[in-house]
Order: sequence, then C-alpha cells, then structure tokens
Amino acid sequence: MQRLDRYLLTQLLAVFAFFALVLISVYWVNRAARLFDTLIGDGQSFWVFLELSALTLPNVIRVVLPLAGFAAAVYVAIRLTRDNEMVVLQGVSMSPARLLRPVAMFGLIVALMMSALMHVLMPMSRAQLAERQVQIAENITVRLLRAGEFLEPASGITVYLREITPEGKLLDVFLSDQREAGTRVEYNATSALLAPGPQGPVLVMIDGVALILSEETGRLVTVGFDDLTFDVGGLIGPAGRRNDVRELPTQQLRAEHAEELSELGISMAEARFEFMSRLAQPLLAVVTAMIGFAVVFLGQFSRLGAWRQVLGAIVALALIQFAANAVSGVALRDVRLAALAFVPVGLGALVVGAMVLVASGYHPRIRARLRPT
Repeated sequence: MQRLDRYLLTQLLAVFAFFALVLISVYWVNRAARLFDTLIGDGQSFWVFLELSALTLPNVIRVVLPLAGFAAAVYVAIRLTRDNEMVVLQGVSMSPARLLRPVAMFGLIVALMMSALMHVLMPMSRAQLAERQVQIAENITVRLLRAGEFLEPASGITVYLREITPEGKLLDVFLSDQREAGTRVEYNATSALLAPGPQGPVLVMIDGVALILSEETGRLVTVGFDDLTFDVGGLIGPAGRRNDVRELPTQQLRAEHAEELSELGISMAEARFEFMSRLAQPLLAVVTAMIGFAVVFLGQFSRLGAWRQVLGAIVALALIQFAANAVSGVALRDVRLAALAFVPVGLGALVVGAMVLVASGYHPRIRARLRPT
C-alpha cells in the first residue's frame, strides 16, 4: 500500500510540475505584456519592467497552484483509467476513499507551498510592488516632462515645454487645463521648477500669464503673475497610497495590534478575515485536488468518459469561488464572522464526500452487498 501511495504521489507531482510551469508561464506572459506596454510607453527602463514583473510572480503562482493541482489530479486519474490501472486497483477491493489518500498527501504538499506564499512571499511582494508603483508614479520627469512634445498626462490637460536644463529648470512652459466643464485655463511661463508639496509634486511657474476663458459668457480674463503654483500631483496619482491589509505580515494581523492597524486605516474585521483567509486558501488547494481525482470515479464506467463529470467539477469549483466572494463581503463588515473564510473549504469537502459516496456504489464489494439474493 505504501508503494502504491508513492507511485500515485510521484505521478501527481510530476504532472503538477508540468501544469504549474505551463500555466504560470501563460498567465505571467499575459500580465507582463500589458505591464511592458504601460511602463515602456511611459518611458521606464527595461530593468524596471523586470523588477515589477518579478514582484507580480508570487500572486501569479498563488492563483495558478490550485488550478495546476486540479488539472494534475484529473489527468492522472484519467490516465489510470485508460491504462486499466484503476480497474485493477478496485479489483483488489481498494475503495475510492482509500485511493484518495495519496491525493490528499499531494494536496497537502500544494497547501504547504500555498502557505509559504500566503504568509511570507505575498505580503512582501505586494508591499514592495505598491511602493515601487508610487515611486514610478511620482517620477513625473518621465511621465509629464519631455522637451519639445505636446503631452496629455491626464484627461483635459496638455503640457508643452521647450527645454529642460541640466539643473532641472523648465524653459518656455505651456499648460492648458480643460478639466472643468465650460472653463478653459491656459498658462504660459518663461520658466518653471518642480518642487515637493503636501499632496505631491507642484509646478512653480515663474514670470508668466494665465488666460481664463468662460465658454458660457465668452469672456476672456488675463492674469499676469510673477510666480504661480500648479498642483501636478493629481496628474500622476496620489502622493501616498491607502494601506492594504494584504501587504501586512501575518503576525501583524492579530488582535494585539488593533491600535496599530487602526492608525493604518485598517479595521479589525479586515485584518481578522485576511488572517483566516491565509489559513483557509491552502486547505482549499487540498480540496480542489481531491475533487479533480474523485470526479473521474463517476465517469469511468461511461462510454463517454469522465469529461462531463470534469465539466461538472469545474462548475462546482466556480460555485465554491462564488460562495467565497459572497461570504467575504459579509465577513469584512463583522469581525465575529471572520471564520466564514472556511466556508469554501467546507463546501469543497462536502462535494468530495458526495462524489466518494456515489462512486462507492460502483465498488465490487458494495455492489455485492446491494445485489439481491
């Protein structure tokens, strides 16, 4: 029996590695392509693209691992059926529940990988990624200031400047602001400087004129100025960012850190639910693998194979995910309901139990008991 467990576990891990590599590559390339267009289009270097792409990998792996586990379990179970190995195993009175033991061991290995991601790599990568995105957003020299080009950094804003000196001084600046409906404001300045402000960078224009046109009245107002400050922080995103509970280490989500979490703008209900989710999601990977293996039991005696049952299992997993989304909204409003994060695990366990119960009716020993005398 131990040799059988090792055999099935080896098969599952080998196929899992293949599916995980393929799915991670496809998913990551899809996201990296969009990230590449955004960063390179904004003038960022290729090294920045590689850095941000690497920081997105833990989240990609977290999404892919349960899918790869499900696909591996289905593939191995179907291969065992086609090679008649499943028939031989059941012929020696091995029940479906017994055959699921190496699958459960395989699911626990996937769950350990998920736990490392959820508790260590994911918070670290999310925090670092958010920090780098803020730094890139605040680098308006790349996004906003390019000499000799008319740029539209935001809807209703047009910027042009003739030259940027090595000292960072901007020469012959033109800025058109049409964000307010019915009003158009154009600024012309001989020079300008960038300076830090409370809400982000500000553009200090020197020795210029502001033209204010009201489209409703057709009136044009001209205002000369020696220096004028224009807030450009809103054009590149907020100067700071809202703290995300998913970026915090697991030990910081406990009740003794309630005051610290409150200062970060995170409620205790959010922290508790995130803590429970980091415990529940690895267990869901175990259930997902067992569903993928058990579903083949239901179709192995059908001429059509197990594909209908596999599609049914995919629908069941989609419903479980829907239930997870539904309970999260409730749990985030009440700290006492944080344990609802385990509802998808419970539903998945019920699905596995139902599949094993139905499949047991095909077992020779049970059929002999049910056969009328």
